[in-house]
Parts: sequence; structure tokens; C-alpha cells
Amino acid sequence: MSRIHLSTIIEADIQTVFDLSRNIDLHQMSTSKTNEKAIAGRTSGLIEQGETVTWRAKHLGVYQTLTTKIISMNKPHHFVDVMQKGAFKSMKHQHIFTQEGKNTIMTDIFEFESPFGMIGKMFNKFFLTNYMKNFLLERNKLIKTLAENRENEIRKIG
Repeated sequence: MSRIHLSTIIEADIQTVFDLSRNIDLHQMSTSKTNEKAIAGRTSGLIEQGETVTWRAKHLGVYQTLTTKIISMNKPHHFVDVMQKGAFKSMKHQHIFTQEGKNTIMTDIFEFESPFGMIGKMFNKFFLTNYMKNFLLERNKLIKTLAENRENEIRKIG
């Protein structure tokens, strides 16, 4: 199983970062390069525990679908989604949030396994892990930008 561990420091409150992280519309914005769209289940707004979303996106030149389900959520500290159906053999994404002073530390632990045994393991090691890491970094960059801009706007008003 491959594992990606990312930590992003965001100058914003934990609730803002938590909500942006589970926002279907924001996710679609961050994945415009792959033309990712929510096509079934929760297709907009904030996903909640027990809900599913099915995504359709073009990865590696091929349109694919992936259905995930939020299996646990403790607002605003964490939520976990797992693949129900898709191209991976398995996939689990833990989203963890901690408040440290004026910052929120957003941690992603993304675990996945490709099908096809040894060939899949080699594909993960030499290509897919880096591809997925960059995919997550793009999403995190947008979350950080929107959260920090929102906090700056609130400070100007208050």
C-alpha cells in the first residue's frame, strides 16, 4: 500500500479550513485540470458523514469514475473518506485538522493500492504516488488561499 502524508499550515480558524476541505464545489475548482465533476451522491456543498460522492475525471488520458463515502467525521477535527468503487484496489483519505494559535494544521494521510499485483506496486512507486501527491497539493493550495483570504477580509471588517 502506498501512503502520502502532507501537512499544510493555514493562517485561518479550524472551522473555516474544515469546511473548505469538505466542500464539493471547491474540490471541483481545484481539479479543473482533470475536468473532475461530481456526478452522483452529494454533488455540491458540504459533504457529511455517511454521504457518498461519485466523481468523473480524466486521469492519464482516460475518463474514470470514483465513488467515495465519508465513513467518520468529528467536526472540525477530522473526517475520513474511503473508496466504494473505482480504479484503485483500495483507497482511504484521512483529513486531520488541529488549531495551533492563529494557524490550522491541515494533515492529509492518503493511502491507496493499485490493482495488478507487482505491476501495480511498481506503477505506484514510479509514477502514481507522485501524481497523487501533486493532485493533493493543488487542492491544498486552493484551500489555503481561500481560507487565508477569508480571514484577511474578516480582519479588515472587524
